Amino acid sequence: MIQNGLQAPEARPRHPDVTEAIVRERRLHDPSVRLSGPLAEALFDPDFVEVGASGRRWTHAEMVAALPTLHGGTENSTPITAEHFEGTLLAPGIVHLTYETRIEDRHARRSSIWRRDAAGELRLYYHQATPVPDGTAVPRPGSSK
Repeated sequence: MIQNGLQAPEARPRHPDVTEAIVRERRLHDPSVRLSGPLAEALFDPDFVEVGASGRRWTHAEMVAALPTLHGGTENSTPITAEHFEGTLLAPGIVHLTYETRIEDRHARRSSIWRRDAAGELRLYYHQATPVPDGTAVPRPGSSK
């Protein structure tokens, strides 16, 4: 496994694949992408699976169809705030991201696996969200808490 050093997350140099995966993950939070089937479709691996914060399992087709109706899917909906991105290159062309989101009063920790397809595009292969209970504060790696 290729992993970033032990410095604070914001001080670590990022592998270009990690940076690309973060950019693509953030695109999935953009209402214009969520509302466009073709734009969203281009970001998902055909074998995509998600286990949402609700515990629901989503397939590729279900997620692409549902994106316009989920939070952040319209210009008027509550935006998704995503922060504290960290990433690791697990193997060539496979990136594991972790980050946190806030949507209204809901806070979740998220984990994504991105993999390169035959055409060289990074696509979201797996995603999981875990709700963070109110009042829970867990230090992130590299923090002094």
